[in-house]
Amino acid sequence: MSELLQIQQSLKAPKGQINDFGKYKYRSCEDILEALKAPLAAAECYVVINDDIVMVGDRIYVKATACLKKDGKSLEVSTAFARESLSKKGMDDSQITGAASSYARKYALNGLFAIDDTKDADTKDNKPEPVISKKQCDELNYYCAGSTGFWSPTGTAMLHTYNIGTIADLPAASFKEALERAQQHANLTNKKESK
Repeated sequence: MSELLQIQQSLKAPKGQINDFGKYKYRSCEDILEALKAPLAAAECYVVINDDIVMVGDRIYVKATACLKKDGKSLEVSTAFARESLSKKGMDDSQITGAASSYARKYALNGLFAIDDTKDADTKDNKPEPVISKKQCDELNYYCAGSTGFWSPTGTAMLHTYNIGTIADLPAASFKEALERAQQHANLTNKKESK
């Protein structure tokens, strides 16, 4: 059996991280590397990962290359790219590059070791979530539009926060939190208007 096949068959890389905002599990590059230690040792192999900075048009990409080696010889290679954000709130340039590097490395390792993340959109399970009812939708719309009937920044922020196209797409599990946020914003807005 080839070393790569042996490693792929024995590799167990669970999703050990939790995204607190999106409430989903995912695996990081570090999780994959930790899970690879025993299978690599059993196959007497090692992995080398390198990054290159590549300019495509006016955008900067991190190109990560993961190479499976044994006795100094390359057995298999996989490459992945991640684009640097132009800016990311709260991050300096080196942190943006580091995040892109980690993302590219994760996907280079996924490709090399046949770790399948396609069932989820970057590790978010692809099961349809139940959405809010029409009554709940109407209640949120009231707070997002208020008595004026015009959509407020609260509504727009809610769409971005929950990554949805319309309020009707809000997952039912997020309704209580979304309603509390909308009510708080409406109360603040009403206080400002009454002054």
